[in-house]
Amino acid sequence: MHRMARDPLVHFVILGGVMFGAFALLQDKTDAPASPTEIRYTVDDVAQLIVGFEAQWNRPPTQEEFNALVEDRVRQDILYREALALGLDKDDTIVMRRMAQKMQFIAEDTAAAHAPTTEELKAWFAENSDLFRMAPRVSFRHLYFSPDRRGKNARADAEAALVSLAGQPETLPDGTAPGDRFMFQDYYGERTPQSIAREFGPQFAQAVAQLPPGSWQGPVQSGLGWHLVYVDKLIPGRVPAFGEIADEVKTAWLGKQKAAAWQKAYDGMRAKYTVLLPVPTEDAITDVSRAVPAASAAVSDDGAPL
Repeated sequence: MHRMARDPLVHFVILGGVMFGAFALLQDKTDAPASPTEIRYTVDDVAQLIVGFEAQWNRPPTQEEFNALVEDRVRQDILYREALALGLDKDDTIVMRRMAQKMQFIAEDTAAAHAPTTEELKAWFAENSDLFRMAPRVSFRHLYFSPDRRGKNARADAEAALVSLAGQPETLPDGTAPGDRFMFQDYYGERTPQSIAREFGPQFAQAVAQLPPGSWQGPVQSGLGWHLVYVDKLIPGRVPAFGEIADEVKTAWLGKQKAAAWQKAYDGMRAKYTVLLPVPTEDAITDVSRAVPAASAAVSDDGAPL
């Protein structure tokens, strides 16, 4: 008996029995059906109120503030129960949208529970490397020739200026650069074609990407006028190595897994339902066709399942 009393396994069994008994007693009490007018909160519920307050104010609530937090939660629960009793959740677009969103979150969480191994990410990256392709980037300086100031002579003036710039460096001495004042920048460093297109237009971005670096070229037309362009650096597009973007790959992988999990879950739910549209009358078809010409084509003539 003395040896058994000192045995850790015996201690563990006894402690486990006590905890199991206590849990059973508590469960019997908490599982008892609550009154419809009873609002019962758990320790976790109260802790969430305190944690939320501390996150906002960086300190625990005072007793008065805690009482106000509880009363706010009580008010919310009472209004929610009373709204359910009145059926206010029925046919409410906002409620339906929120519940549907929560169902999607639940489905997506099943995918997020699995942490991918490095080998899984590398294999997936090899199959989807184009998703991470870095766009080419170009650095250039330009001289602007404004149609507003020069009219039809803007392009001809740019061509004449290009002749005088033959063999000239990218940076010209102050006061010697031809052209007009530009509203934005004179120099753009390591810009993607998309970034250049937002400022100058897609035609200009495509043309600049094809210019040879190291000399003045042009004229190149943009949505603002004509430009002489000096490309000093052209960085080709490339797919980075896995080690450079391992975190981005993991984020993208999780996004794809969540989307796949959601689609699989929805397909399973959708298969349980049959959707019927009402058989449209001739007048209804005419009214719908006037509002949305293509709508009548999507309506089943016999109310068959979609």
